[in-house]
Amino acid sequence: MHLPNVARIAVLRANGIGDLMFALPAMDALRAAYPDAHITLLGARHHAVLLDGRRSPVDRVIAVPPSRGVNEVDGPEDASALARFFAAMRAERLDLAVQMHGGGQFSNPFTRRLGARVSVGLKADNAPPLDRWIPYTYWQPEVARYLELVTLVGATPRAIAPQLAVTVRDLEDAEAVVPSTDAPLVLLNPGGTDPRRRWPEERFAEVGDALAEQGARIVVNGSDAEREIARRVVDAMHTDALDVAGRLSLRGLVGLASRCSVVISNDSGPLYVSAAAGAPTVGIYWCGNLATSGMLTRARHRPVASWQLECSVCGAHCVYAECTHRPSFVSRVTARDVIAAARDVWRTEVREAGCGMGDAERREAEPPEALSV
Repeated sequence: MHLPNVARIAVLRANGIGDLMFALPAMDALRAAYPDAHITLLGARHHAVLLDGRRSPVDRVIAVPPSRGVNEVDGPEDASALARFFAAMRAERLDLAVQMHGGGQFSNPFTRRLGARVSVGLKADNAPPLDRWIPYTYWQPEVARYLELVTLVGATPRAIAPQLAVTVRDLEDAEAVVPSTDAPLVLLNPGGTDPRRRWPEERFAEVGDALAEQGARIVVNGSDAEREIARRVVDAMHTDALDVAGRLSLRGLVGLASRCSVVISNDSGPLYVSAAAGAPTVGIYWCGNLATSGMLTRARHRPVASWQLECSVCGAHCVYAECTHRPSFVSRVTARDVIAAARDVWRTEVREAGCGMGDAERREAEPPEALSV
């Protein structure tokens, strides 16, 4: 049901950069349903960096202070900082607060403290309810989860694929690190926070060599903490590759991805940012993560999945039991499968007019209502 007289909306989504991508279509639906409302994303600092100066469904980003179970990236919970934060938010007299942060054990009490006229969100069995809610179950695609959620306040889905408008600054940041050439670009992203989702580095090297032999220029990306991972991939290759780990900004990643013929990545934030920037992708997934996080479309995206269910160290079934080991659950994916997927998406993409750099510039020129973000 559409809410009357909504002037101020807050959306809680204070986690990873890939997590933000999953919620963008739902935020876009909120923007369409409440075009005159001021929408605040209660997010993280990297969300503010990414969205600053970029057309999006939100009007501003506020970084959530460290809060137990919600956002502890910047350190332990600070009660005084949280008190000031909630006082400031209550003073804004929010009409609607939307919890897009998970099952709600911690995030629903957090959302209620915002003091909004109406609160909406997800509810796991161990979470208190908000004014309007849908059950949280793990086995649901993340994009669909949040699109379903915003229908509770009368928002109608407009798109299922997250999109980022690519800016001139994005392209300039990318150009400073990876100068343009005529060769098609292939970006490898071998890192990832969870080692269980990381594909072996020597396989990335094998894929890079195979595509370099077809004329691609290979670029290997990673965060500052992943420099060693990227270096091992480059060292294992027999052909030349450009190592940009720790050198490419978040904006630069958006700009570079918009120029790529294909991005090959573990299931991590750069994969989803690249897809939202318009890059064709090959994502390497554990089957469970594919069910919840995999791209919903196939015209430009090819997932390759591992169906390993048991821990290779202790044999625990990872769907039904927890263990402390962190071996890769995607190591059984073959390089041949990834190469075939990359060649397929590269071939079918055909880099027709309207892709790559020109596509990025055209998206930036479109009116905001034509964009999903």
